Amino acid sequence: MSPAAKQYSGVPAWVAALAVVGATFVLLPLAAMVLRVNWAEFIPLISSESSVAALLLSLRTSLAATVLCVIFGVPMALVLARTDFWGQKLLRSLVLLPLVLPPVVGGIALLYTFGRRGLLGQTFEVLGIDIAFTTTAVVLAQTFVALPFLVLSLEGALRTVGTRYEAIGATLGAGPSTVLRRITLPLVVPAVVSGAVLSFARALGEFGATLTFAGSLQGSTRTLPLEIYLQRETDPDTAVALSLVLVVVAIVIVSLAHRTGRPSLRRARELS
Repeated sequence: MSPAAKQYSGVPAWVAALAVVGATFVLLPLAAMVLRVNWAEFIPLISSESSVAALLLSLRTSLAATVLCVIFGVPMALVLARTDFWGQKLLRSLVLLPLVLPPVVGGIALLYTFGRRGLLGQTFEVLGIDIAFTTTAVVLAQTFVALPFLVLSLEGALRTVGTRYEAIGATLGAGPSTVLRRITLPLVVPAVVSGAVLSFARALGEFGATLTFAGSLQGSTRTLPLEIYLQRETDPDTAVALSLVLVVVAIVIVSLAHRTGRPSLRRARELS
């Protein structure tokens, strides 16, 4: 490749102008929120009992939801990327449906599945297990909306790295489980981490499904987004301060996802 080709940017001026407008559209509301923060009372606002309880609950439930996303999302991505069966495209569409489904609709679906009068709720009630409007409901709601992020990220990475090294391992006598453990997973670890980080971010910001399925009970189901929504009506300064905290956490998470995704892309290029 010639030096001129390596230095070629290929971005027309009008494309750059539209990119600037788009970036402004995203950044301007964030700047407006920062200007609205009551910096003199910032620490007291975000350190109130209800705010701290909501933040800690969000972190705990989001972490639990992320673990569930990894446990179930990795096998789902492997099946979608490494097998071929009738109805696969339909299954992929259904798995990714929460990406486009309004969260409140997801919350209603979960309520009619795990609620007391739901599809499985009556069975759980006989066993003495209540799920709806509990912390468990928060975790399930967050998992429901966050799971597609890990599946989509990992399936793309699996298709990018291909099956060449897995086939070589199989020809050398390694069984499917050994190939998965020794070859497949090490190749896509960065993609798993990146997908898990994105799932955590989505779970942390979940609002609609959580409110519908788990309610807003302080200390048990009132996550940080719900606390922000409630404070918006009674104490706007607290709502803005907590919103800024959530934005900072989101920026850190997205940066981590971007950094962990780079090794996966480099490895894919090396293998291609």
